[in-house]
Amino acid sequence: MTRIALYPGSFDPVTHGHEDLIRRSLNLAERVIVAVAVNAAKAPLFTVEERMDLLRTVVGDDSRIEVRAFEGLLARFAQEVGAGVVVRGLRAVSDFEYELQMALMNRQLNPELETVFLMPDVGLTFLSSSIVREVARYGGKVSALVHPAVERALRAKLGG
Repeated sequence: MTRIALYPGSFDPVTHGHEDLIRRSLNLAERVIVAVAVNAAKAPLFTVEERMDLLRTVVGDDSRIEVRAFEGLLARFAQEVGAGVVVRGLRAVSDFEYELQMALMNRQLNPELETVFLMPDVGLTFLSSSIVREVARYGGKVSALVHPAVERALRAKLGG
């Protein structure tokens, strides 16, 4: 049986921090599904389709990584795709409280689902999609923070 890990997020946009965790998740599972959250309450910069396309560009043609959109409960989506592990990134202690609550609720909804917390590479701990969007919005250089295709997409979306 193939172990499937689920790495959920908004990925608006995907950063080198996300890419780091996606690739390192392959140490935990034979397949990783990068699950792009559809959240009607948020107003993302990129559409779900654009985020999925950027993720596919970033991960390349690695057949062990699949990019899919999901809406609703993560625990239910995990059951649908046969995932037994959820991978979440922790950049700082402040992330832990929220992530712990989500992990415990997911386990309540799906007792077979385990959550694993990974810390990004030390050079990426400060990095978040919101920081990248803000820097790009004001014309700052983001080339060290994101894949070149993401940088181009940010410039096209925000100008500059």
